Amino acid sequence: MSDETNRPVEATRVDPKLLEILVCPLTKATLEYDADRQELISRQAKLAYPIRDGIPIMLPEEARPLTD
Repeated sequence: MSDETNRPVEATRVDPKLLEILVCPLTKATLEYDADRQELISRQAKLAYPIRDGIPIMLPEEARPLTD
């Protein structure tokens, strides 16, 4: 049995392929992944969409406004 099978599954991990296809629902612009804050950043919309339990919440009303 390898160490790989004994490791817990990381709940906050997001599938990289999913990140490639997601865009901002308001601007349709590409998003930046902030792994530390677990957010997807839309620079054009100035919003940060949260990622909860590994699932991006792509609702503008759930997004955090970005401050410069």
